[in-house]
Amino acid sequence: MPKQVAPEATSSANQTAVAKAAKKAKRKAGKSKNAALEPALRTLDIEIDGLQLLRKEFKNGLAKRVNEAVQLLSSAKGRVIVSGIGKSGHIGQKLAATLASTGTPSFFVHPSEASHGDLGMITDADVVLAISWSGETAELANILNYSRRFAVPLISITSRETSTLGKASDVCLQLPRAQEACPHGLAPTTSTTMTLALGDCLAISLLEAKGFSAMDFKAIHPGGSLGSQLKFVEDVMHAGDELPLVTTKADMSEALVVMTQKAFGCAGVVDAKSKLIGIITDGDLRRHMGSSLLSATAADIMTAAPKTVEPRMLASAALELINASRITALFVVEKGRPVGILHVHDLLRAGVA
Repeated sequence: MPKQVAPEATSSANQTAVAKAAKKAKRKAGKSKNAALEPALRTLDIEIDGLQLLRKEFKNGLAKRVNEAVQLLSSAKGRVIVSGIGKSGHIGQKLAATLASTGTPSFFVHPSEASHGDLGMITDADVVLAISWSGETAELANILNYSRRFAVPLISITSRETSTLGKASDVCLQLPRAQEACPHGLAPTTSTTMTLALGDCLAISLLEAKGFSAMDFKAIHPGGSLGSQLKFVEDVMHAGDELPLVTTKADMSEALVVMTQKAFGCAGVVDAKSKLIGIITDGDLRRHMGSSLLSATAADIMTAAPKTVEPRMLASAALELINASRITALFVVEKGRPVGILHVHDLLRAGVA
């Protein structure tokens, strides 16, 4: 007769099998996650190695050529015309946008479109910046020939100085031959990262060479979060009748009324010449809380020499001061006289934070 198995034993065996299956599935899921993580980290390591190689090239002559390129670009009376195709073209479009946003007029010309009329966008006052990893990109031939025919200065970014593009350039910025992060060595990865980094080097060097300031940024970045960060204090401050001000001789009962009505949590104290000499905050009230508070004057309670800002200071800089000082409001002064008040909530509403 078949051996009888107790129902309890069958149930226990099933539970054990289910538990083993669950552990196996968990291990498999863990391996699957690691399988995705490993190539991601390897990609970062390989591309970091590429950037380190690029940095070393600055000691092997690249620094001199970058300096020559920056001088050529900064002395141009026209625009910087960036061109490239494929992944190099995408990097070129980013570079053109970065140059334009940092004070160097620039735009991207697609090599194929250039061959069908867009060469007319290029003048002898411009500088052409052509990007090609191999330096033998056939689509760039017409731009290359045009630049040589009409004496338009040509800067190239390529991995081969001896290539057609490299030899034709006035300045050739040669990238090191680095391993691509792609395991097949085919997809442009490390090479485009190095190209992007070198383009940023040119853009930032030009920015500093031209003295392009945060104030200049404001003029061409009016929108978005960057535009918000480039607002001035005077753009977001409260002024006029909104200012919570009292004189040094004002009774604290009056000062409390002003603080309550204006709702900034503070009151500025001005002298006989209307210059700001102190501030009364909620903290000052707590420190002097007692039966004699209301009989005191503003000068008795105030904190002298409060932190202030000027109207033309960037709002982002004012926010840093507020955060560093652990306060919520700042008076805005001109020649010592209060012309506005800035609260942290105003900066938040303006999108500065």
